[in-house]
Amino acid sequence: MSAVEIRSIVAGYGSLGVLDGVDLSVAEGTTTAVLGGSGSGKTTLLRVVAGFLRPRVGTVAIGGRTVVGPGEWVAPERRGIGYVRQDGGLFPHLDVAGNIAFGLPRRQRRQRDQVLELLDLVDLPPSVAGRRPDQLSGGQQQRVALARALAPKPELVLLDEPFSSLDTALREATREATARALRAAGATAILVTHDQGEALSFADEVAVLRDGHFRQVAAPREIYGAPVDPHVAAFLGDAVIVPGEAAAGHVECALGPLSVAGFVPHGPVDVMVRPEQILLSPHGDAPVKAMVTSVSYFGHDALVQLELQVGPGGTVAETDRALRARVIGLQPPEVGEMVGLSVVGPVRVFPHGAGHSTVEAD
Repeated sequence: MSAVEIRSIVAGYGSLGVLDGVDLSVAEGTTTAVLGGSGSGKTTLLRVVAGFLRPRVGTVAIGGRTVVGPGEWVAPERRGIGYVRQDGGLFPHLDVAGNIAFGLPRRQRRQRDQVLELLDLVDLPPSVAGRRPDQLSGGQQQRVALARALAPKPELVLLDEPFSSLDTALREATREATARALRAAGATAILVTHDQGEALSFADEVAVLRDGHFRQVAAPREIYGAPVDPHVAAFLGDAVIVPGEAAAGHVECALGPLSVAGFVPHGPVDVMVRPEQILLSPHGDAPVKAMVTSVSYFGHDALVQLELQVGPGGTVAETDRALRARVIGLQPPEVGEMVGLSVVGPVRVFPHGAGHSTVEAD
């Protein structure tokens, strides 16, 4: 059963159009991440669902009840929505218990047991109940904001980039605590974010928003492993695109003969390879060789920039010789080193010209 149905939403600001016929269904008890770059319309969509912006065209239904549509408009406070802002939006003059209790019906606001249950739900100890927001870390503030949003048992929780202002370690811990709390509460949620890793790790479904409409909506593994076009491929992580020739379930390209996942159109194609699919080895007699031109070291892994080496008579264009491989960080290769290349697993192909020789993540 869908908890949220968004249909044919057209919305913008004055003469500026932002959303152009957006459709989205969110299943009950699941989390959908709306992923897009700056200006893609993800926050505009959240504002439409919340009731902060009236769309020009389209409908929104929450829990089977139409809240936006022809002749229908339900005020934000009557939509049964919990909203967590980027900055948490806690009341500075109230302590933690007061902030959380504010989300409860008036007759329940003095029931301390419910506040403590909500603190436990978001992995915070009872000892923080009497603290002011400025006495909490950023991650703790966001968990309190989530507890307040969950207090009235809303039909839908909207998360407006709630982790973006936190440092890396705190962001990951807060994200995991938030995911656990949403699951424990059985809540339906929509997260808007520009962070690809966050969308993939946090949500049950990822919806990529570009140019005012969704390019693809799918489970994280599907959308990462089977993007519909090179733009989605790049937005969901790093991608290397090289030209190739496809036939009979495989493709020939500068990286050798490769197996292909999904439908294989015969003729010229663009081949998408994830950097983690490129395996490096001592070059020896490797049929495909490359030179290491730079190494970006991240500790747990490293991103290796490579220049494909082409033998006499080779026809690989210079613009197609730049590659990237992601390797574990224990012992990355040195700049100037010659290495052999092989590709692990099947690759995706797109009609030739749909992408670029190298696509960077936004």
